[in-house]
This record gives sequence, structure tokens and C-alpha cells, in this order.
Amino acid sequence: MTQVIAVAVITVLAVISPGADFAMTVRNSYLYGRTAGLLAAVGISLGVLVHVAYTMLGVGLLVTRSPALFTAMKLVGAMYLVYVGIRTFTARTRLDIDLSDRTGLTPWQSLRTGFLTNALNPKTMLFVVSTYAQVVTAGTPVARQIGYGLFMSVAHLAWFSLAALFFSNETLRARMLRRQAVLNRVIGSVLVGLGVALALTPSA
Repeated sequence: MTQVIAVAVITVLAVISPGADFAMTVRNSYLYGRTAGLLAAVGISLGVLVHVAYTMLGVGLLVTRSPALFTAMKLVGAMYLVYVGIRTFTARTRLDIDLSDRTGLTPWQSLRTGFLTNALNPKTMLFVVSTYAQVVTAGTPVARQIGYGLFMSVAHLAWFSLAALFFSNETLRARMLRRQAVLNRVIGSVLVGLGVALALTPSA
């Protein structure tokens, strides 16, 4: 029971802490609408399962003990965040509040954006690996390990779905869209800043 409580507390704190996944959810929700935001949330939760899968297979232990491999993964994730941040910061096309013409991101693009944000996110990688390292032992049943991973994924889905619903609210979204040039620069700067910070953070 202690292990279950530990996983729950660590997961909740990790999920609600601001990061690239939150910035991406806000970006998709206010720019492209509720569906795009919710699909990004689904993608984010699926990205968590990538880290859970290789951690359970033991690759997570290798990552923590191989500075070169960790650095490579960290730089790939950082470059992705910087790329999306620059694209958002330099966006010149002003989107309309009415998206009934289906312009903007396709469902696949929305899902992929969320997925890549967490699949390439070193913060999520460290959260998953460190949590499993603390609570999983040789005697921990595989079913329980899978349960931990599913809880982490569902927690991300629930939190970021709420964020998507909030930031895609029509009244709030209309106000944000009227100021989208400023918001694009703020969100873009946050994403670039996160990417640069991750790239410069020592691996050790």
C-alpha cells in the first residue's frame, strides 16, 4: 500500500508541474479548438506509456547508467521543443475563432504533437524511470508494474484533458485568439526556453 501511495503522490506532483506538455496543450486548445486540445492530451498520455514500456524492459536502468545515451535522448527532446517553439513564436497566420471550415491541425497531427511532446520529453523519462526505480523490486508483480504505468498515463490524460477543456472554452478562447500574436510569442518562448534548459542541464 505504501508503494501505491508513493506512486500516486509522485505522479500527481509530476503531472501538475508546469512543463512542455502543459504549454503544448494550451497551444493546441486555444489555437485549434477543443478537439485538438483533447487529442493532444491523449497523445501526451500515450507518450508516457513509451517510457513505461522501456523502463519495464530494463532499458530505463541502462539510460540512467549511460550518460551518452541519456544525453542523446535529452538533446533529441530538446530540439523538438525548440522547433515547435520557434514555429509557434514566428507564426504569422491569424486564425479565426470559427474553425468550422476545419482549417488548422488534423486529428492525426494533434495526436502526434502531444505524443512526441512526452515521448521525447526527458522530464517525463526521468519521472517514470526514477519512480519505478524507487517502488519496483524484484518481487513486484508484473501486473502491479503495468498498473503503475497505466495510472501514470491516465493521470496525464485526466489533467491535460481538463486543461484542454478550460483553454478551449469559447469565451476564453475568443479573448485569447484576439491576442494570439502575443500569446504565440509567450508560448513559443516558453517552449524554446524549456528546450534550451533541458539541453544545457548536466546529465549527471
